[in-house]
Amino acid sequence: MTRWHQSGTRRDMCILLAEAGEVRGQRLKSRLESHYDKQLDPKRFYNTLTRLVESGHVEKRVEGLYDVYSLTEAGEKRLKAQFEWMRERIEERDSN
Repeated sequence: MTRWHQSGTRRDMCILLAEAGEVRGQRLKSRLESHYDKQLDPKRFYNTLTRLVESGHVEKRVEGLYDVYSLTEAGEKRLKAQFEWMRERIEERDSN
């Protein structure tokens, strides 16, 4: 599997997008901050989101004044592959 996201933040953004379907950028940021229980630097957050868009894992569209984000099919495939990889590691550990 390629290293499609090299940070937990990217992975967690994709998980939240998979859950939400479509979400405004600010709402995604709020959900992530709630999960981490800390505020995120807006510039870093949006740069990370932009990298996911550029890599083809997240789609961005404009709805009025807001940017709305959703997970692409490629993003969903990678997220499921990441989940499967994690599940296998845990099962291997538990079986030993």
